[in-house]
Amino acid sequence: RIEFTAPELTEGEEVELIVLRSSPPIPPEITAQPPAFASAWEWLQSLTPIKRTAEEWAEIEREMREEKNSWGD
Repeated sequence: RIEFTAPELTEGEEVELIVLRSSPPIPPEITAQPPAFASAWEWLQSLTPIKRTAEEWAEIEREMREEKNSWGD
C-alpha cells in the first residue's frame, strides 16, 4: 500500500506518480528474526537430533582425529 499526500494538488486533479523499487524484494524468510538463544548450549539443545549408527560415529571420530593430527605439534 502506498499513500501519497500533496496539499498543493486539488482533489480530482490528474497527476503522474512514478514508484521505483531500489532493490529486489527480500523474501520474508530472510528478514524474519531468528530465535534468540541465551547460550550456545541452548542453541545446541534446540537442534533436531541426528540418528547415526556406531559405524558412522566411528568414521566421524576418525575424520576428526585425522584433522587434529594434521595440525602438527
